[in-house]
Amino acid sequence: MDFLSTALPPIAISLAVILLAVIFWPAKNKRYPPVAGTVLHQAINFPRLHHYHTELACKYKTFRILELFKHAVYTVDPANVQYILKENVANYGKGLYLHSILSDLMGDGIFAVDGDKWLHQRKTSGSHFSTKVLRDFSSEIFKTNGVKLAGIIYEAVTCDESMDIQDLFMKSTLDSIVKILLGIELGTMSGTNNEENIRFSNAFDDANQATLHRLSDIFWKIKRFLNIGREAVLRKNIEVVDHFIYKLINRKIETLHNSENDKLYLKKRDFISRVLETSETDPKYLRDMVLNFIVAGKETTASALSWFFYMMCKHFDIQEKIAQEVREATALTETLRLYPTLPLMDLVSKKEKWWYTNLIQWAGWSFYGVMMRKSFGQRDGLTKMAISRKKALSNS
Repeated sequence: MDFLSTALPPIAISLAVILLAVIFWPAKNKRYPPVAGTVLHQAINFPRLHHYHTELACKYKTFRILELFKHAVYTVDPANVQYILKENVANYGKGLYLHSILSDLMGDGIFAVDGDKWLHQRKTSGSHFSTKVLRDFSSEIFKTNGVKLAGIIYEAVTCDESMDIQDLFMKSTLDSIVKILLGIELGTMSGTNNEENIRFSNAFDDANQATLHRLSDIFWKIKRFLNIGREAVLRKNIEVVDHFIYKLINRKIETLHNSENDKLYLKKRDFISRVLETSETDPKYLRDMVLNFIVAGKETTASALSWFFYMMCKHFDIQEKIAQEVREATALTETLRLYPTLPLMDLVSKKEKWWYTNLIQWAGWSFYGVMMRKSFGQRDGLTKMAISRKKALSNS
């Protein structure tokens, strides 16, 4: 028993690696990126996954990670990134694999679909967010919540209390984007929210985390079928999210159809109200669109602001200079370069293609654009995650 308990795990791991190598052994006369690891390495390094990818990207600009049911290629090579995201963009999309992972929470929202569905939502959102009414409404909300956030921080500093600044940013951006999309006050930042709002906020965050974990859990479909473990919790959280969102959407539909008072114009300043004016009244379509925009508006902004304040706290000597650069927006741009809010982009190749770097990618292979690179240059040896999508495209 002692022998089995100690020897079986290494044997199992070795057999799994050999099996993966046999399944995905490259054909003759084909050049493929080097194998840098397996799905087991990703599972072990999941708590520090972006750092693990960055370490591999320092050794290989383009590399493969062996997985059980799919081929995965990672690249930070600017030429490959430009080829995939710009010059041959039609060949790369979310694919069935990513859609299956995201659709339980995201539905058929813009982050989970390709083709006509993606284009339709892109045009719909672009046309509404570009209007002066919605731009003014958004600016007003961001300014109001910015003042609230500054007041909370000032009060904590005055009382010499510590605070979780990232949590505050998450709550601030969530309050703002929900107000812009649905026209309601969520109130998570100020603490005036009711129990239902708290349940929605917590359920939405937990559902996002559980969906992310599916990328490293090859058994998630079995767990979902059996309704066990993390998948059981995810199902309950999605039910909470759906109940909250559908109730607000249905209330908004009823209000806009029945209201004839003078305040109707104000009610139509939010995003969903303006979409409803175009006869898009399918609750499922509106639910998917709202949740995808909440993800886009909350996580990215809060992450960028958190890293920005982290860098300011590490470098007190240049805070006055940063204050000036903030007025010119350059400091935030540099933060996004060092710590991109989208450090990993996952797309699927539709056809076999040769990349600029003379490497081939088969149809059905997943492409991961690792928008990070480790470099050293600051006095304290701070690790910098330096290649964002924008920089990769501009430098190629």
